[in-house]
Amino acid sequence: MDMEKVYNSKEVERKWSKYWVENKTFSAKIDKSKKPFTIVMPPANVTGFLHMGHALNTTLQDIVIRFKKLQGYNTLWVPGTDHGGMATQTVVEKLLKKEGKTKYDLGREKFLEKMWQWRSETGDTILDQLKMIGCGLDWDRVAFTMDESRSKAVKKAFIQMFDKGLIYRGKRLVNWCSSCGTALSDIEVEYEDEKSNLWHIKYPLKDSDGYVIIATTRPETLLGDTAVAVNPNDDRYTNLVGKSLKLPLVGREIKIVSDYIVDKSFGTGAVKVTPAHDATDNDIAKRSNLETIEVIDINGKMMNFLEKYFGLSVDEARKEVVKDLEEAGFLEKVEDYSHSVGRCYRCSTKIEPLMSEQWFLNVGEMSRKAVDAANGEKTVFHPHSWKKPYVLWLENLRDWCISRQIWWGHKIPVYYCVDDTGNKNNCSPIASFEEPNECPCCKGSKFVQDNDVLDTWFSSALWPISVFNWGEDKNNEDLKYFYPTSVLATGHEIIYLWVARMVQFGFEFMNDAPYKDIFIHGIVRDKHGKKMSKSLGNVVDPRDIIEKYGTDALRFALAQSAAPGRDMQISEESFLAARNFANKIWNASRFILMNLEGVDKLDEEIKPLELADEWIIAEFKNTFVKVKSAYDTYNIDTASRELYDFFWTKYCDWYIELSKIRMISSDINIKKQVLSILVYILKSTLQLISPVMPFITSEIWQILNKDAKIIAESEFPSLNFPESLDSIEKMKNIQDLIIKIRTLRSEMNISPAVQTEALFNILDDAKEKIAKENENYIKQLAKISTIHFGKSMERPKNSALAVAGGFEIFLPLEGLIDINKEKARLAKEITLARQQVEITTAKLNNGNFVKRAPKIEIEKIQIRLNDATLKIEKISESLKFLD
Repeated sequence: MDMEKVYNSKEVERKWSKYWVENKTFSAKIDKSKKPFTIVMPPANVTGFLHMGHALNTTLQDIVIRFKKLQGYNTLWVPGTDHGGMATQTVVEKLLKKEGKTKYDLGREKFLEKMWQWRSETGDTILDQLKMIGCGLDWDRVAFTMDESRSKAVKKAFIQMFDKGLIYRGKRLVNWCSSCGTALSDIEVEYEDEKSNLWHIKYPLKDSDGYVIIATTRPETLLGDTAVAVNPNDDRYTNLVGKSLKLPLVGREIKIVSDYIVDKSFGTGAVKVTPAHDATDNDIAKRSNLETIEVIDINGKMMNFLEKYFGLSVDEARKEVVKDLEEAGFLEKVEDYSHSVGRCYRCSTKIEPLMSEQWFLNVGEMSRKAVDAANGEKTVFHPHSWKKPYVLWLENLRDWCISRQIWWGHKIPVYYCVDDTGNKNNCSPIASFEEPNECPCCKGSKFVQDNDVLDTWFSSALWPISVFNWGEDKNNEDLKYFYPTSVLATGHEIIYLWVARMVQFGFEFMNDAPYKDIFIHGIVRDKHGKKMSKSLGNVVDPRDIIEKYGTDALRFALAQSAAPGRDMQISEESFLAARNFANKIWNASRFILMNLEGVDKLDEEIKPLELADEWIIAEFKNTFVKVKSAYDTYNIDTASRELYDFFWTKYCDWYIELSKIRMISSDINIKKQVLSILVYILKSTLQLISPVMPFITSEIWQILNKDAKIIAESEFPSLNFPESLDSIEKMKNIQDLIIKIRTLRSEMNISPAVQTEALFNILDDAKEKIAKENENYIKQLAKISTIHFGKSMERPKNSALAVAGGFEIFLPLEGLIDINKEKARLAKEITLARQQVEITTAKLNNGNFVKRAPKIEIEKIQIRLNDATLKIEKISESLKFLD
């Protein structure tokens, strides 16, 4: 049972990542004797490479899957990739641009061939990288959102909802990205604050010399105004509602209307209404039956009005309109103003609300069912705090604009009957899997398919059922057995883009939510709390971390920071600490294996002989319960920290150290007994750690169990040990005594190699028995040669004092240190500490410095001040001992 002296993470990771794939360790088949536990992986974009967000998300899912497998569930984790729609098309268009070409040079058919070629060459890169980090996915089930089975599902879903009247085509206000040339749904628009202006413009009354002043952030859309709106409860305008105004620069007559949506506190309380280019204005127009006039086209250029502005960009038109308003005397004033501006989530171009012919999906009934599921705990958020915004969003959801004006994606399965010249006949569109043979309306036989493609989130919303081939057979056995899935793990940034859509479609097509639990994690930030980005230069590449520290270190660092729903701060130190933990596991295991040499067979029955044995077993049982509960409730961070504390502190620092005397005992039975406990706890702890750190635990487990199942296929141990309810409390008393003595020795500069005597003045009779029964532990770990117990003992001269565990502890210092030299050393130390206090206090009291210095620098200075203050207190106490 040899183990290499130093853990070679690269070699071990290559071995096990290959083993799990080749041996289909995580492949799943229907087994009705077992309860299924299913996760469908959020499909990675085919443009993607492994970044820290992927590493976090997939690590958390892998931890859950591996833990449930150990619990005996029939686990399935389905892998796959997403075609990425606009994002992927943009990548290939950029490649063409380098060749001096555009997609139009190729034409749609050739361009799509280029897309598929690119996808086949690079689309599975992310999946290969997920194998590298040990993801326990069923690699026989890899799905792609545009493969044949998923395409059938998309067509089937569209046709069913079309036939039900849920999908319709209409001209409505949409979010338009002029750069990508497509409509976007509301949740594909990202908002950011922008410093701008608020222009106050005079709108003259038609029948008097008066005017109404409106305030707007978009003077250029004035050209398309069809009303001015005020709040009906605004006394300033009560007498003006219904009167007519003359639109500045245009001269068109428009009405003053009232609407409760108008905020009386904004600007002057009167707002311009441009129904074709603002969502709120569009709603006002519907309620007041106003005309809609479009003045901005799909390229972000001005149209339809005044040749002077025709063809100008929005920004150019704004400058010209403001200039003309000022020259004509309509501009009252201009104020600085910050407001939220919508941008395309893919390219960050400013969104233009435009009227456009699009396909829409009525999600009203689906949303109601999704809300009922959340309120009825059929879908449960972890943490629960995400439920409220999720429900609120669903309750206020508009119909979903599902069409996109790009080429890469699922082409909308709708056909139009056309005449011989290619013009559409006046017949209803037909939703069909294939091109129809005959039009039921006019009996024509010529058709053209709709040019638009579906929003990429449409196919993603079908993912929990499409991966089980719902599009081919909704009654297939896989779907019946593995659906609904068990949990969805995802970041909070796509709750609305994806999580809600899957729940809507789950109820629409399966009459059930696609998962019970929704585990929301945060995003990975740098150590200063900033979002990682190339522009800031703070991106941490997980592949670099794996190369430097190993995959298990990457996984553990992420896991212990992954508090549900909260963003995490990560740094190089996080991965270094995680690698140190991996090394600790390796070295402790190697130490135990070395001591197994010459021992034929360990005892099968675990029999605790001493307090330390009872204590470590009790601590392990407590840890097991806490870790299981944490894993089950997706508190992966809690589970990781509990395991770290148990293994490093309780098992290694205390139990192994306390076991060393028995491990070298000449009595083979005593040695076998303590080794049996050491090995049992080691193996059981490796099982608990294995979901987080699968590589190192798999390797050690195989060395310990050459002929047994691999750790991923093992079963948790039974915990049928005799209870020792007071062992933890007893051991805590002993630990307190040892820690206090160690601290005293360190503070008094007593060499670790020197044994010293100790006097224990008894303050608590109940603790005396515990200390005396376990005196050997205190001697062994505190380097004490002799302990003298007594009551009302006088403190010896030149002795160090501590109070712990029911005792006053005296450590005589004569002969151990040079008292005078030690006094001089401590005096020098206290002088330096006081100087540090003066320097740091002066800095913190300097208002100019505090105002200019970065927050992190202020925190560092405060820490130095606290450390120096504490040092002065400790040294002052030590000096008292030497008087």
